[in-house]
Amino acid sequence: MLNKIFKIALLDMYNGEPNQGMRCIIDVINRFSPVVSFEIFNVRQKCEFPDIEKFDIYISTGGPGNPLIGDGNWDTKYYEFIDLLTKWNNENAVKKHVLFICHSFQMACLHFGLATVTKRNDTSFGVMTIHKTKEGLTDSLFEGLADPFYGIDSRDYQVVQPKLSVFTKKGAKIISLEKIRDHVQYERAIMAVRFTNYFVGTQFHPEADPISFVAHLRNKTAKEKIKSIKGEKKFRDMLEDLMDDDKIYKTNETLIPNFLRTAINDLMKTKKILSN
Repeated sequence: MLNKIFKIALLDMYNGEPNQGMRCIIDVINRFSPVVSFEIFNVRQKCEFPDIEKFDIYISTGGPGNPLIGDGNWDTKYYEFIDLLTKWNNENAVKKHVLFICHSFQMACLHFGLATVTKRNDTSFGVMTIHKTKEGLTDSLFEGLADPFYGIDSRDYQVVQPKLSVFTKKGAKIISLEKIRDHVQYERAIMAVRFTNYFVGTQFHPEADPISFVAHLRNKTAKEKIKSIKGEKKFRDMLEDLMDDDKIYKTNETLIPNFLRTAINDLMKTKKILSN
């Protein structure tokens, strides 16, 4: 059974823009070879979507732009696709597992009516402290991560103002929050949500590794922008955080692998039960 190939659909939401996210996600997926294989679908440029009968696990990436706006085509079909996966899980014993990252996470929160998505006062970018909620302390996604833990953040938008009655009705849970900032009055953004037992999402980039961040800093404009946001000292502190094995490396090595292991174990267990 260990040689069974589970198929992963990687939903590319980057709209053709250069990025390190795809490389990082593929690197993590390849750690599970030959148990899994994957195929990439260009959602925003080509409106490509997988046949849900042919794939077991789905990872929907981050991406640029405003999560509140699409072209009326790919975004409509993306929401319909989420509904198809939800319907499948409601009707079938073998479940589909989905991880939503950043842009996809914001869209999923909107689609399920869980919270509001707003534009930030300024860009959030760099190594961020992420705090688990009470529910997050026992969530399998974060197993092996400290509290707080660290992730790469890159966003102009944020998920805030959770509609707790909707969370309760849908059985969804907030499992992590933005760092505590006593010196500002802004609401703490939601950093991860367990939508269902099989759907989970993060606002931050769990796939990111230090190589991806350093590659971004080769762009002088990007480097100066980060310095202008954070200041020279915080910029240098951030570079030190990148090299700390217990920070970005740890999240990269832990979170998506946890998601994939949980999905694979569930699929193997369910299929074994059904075959007996």
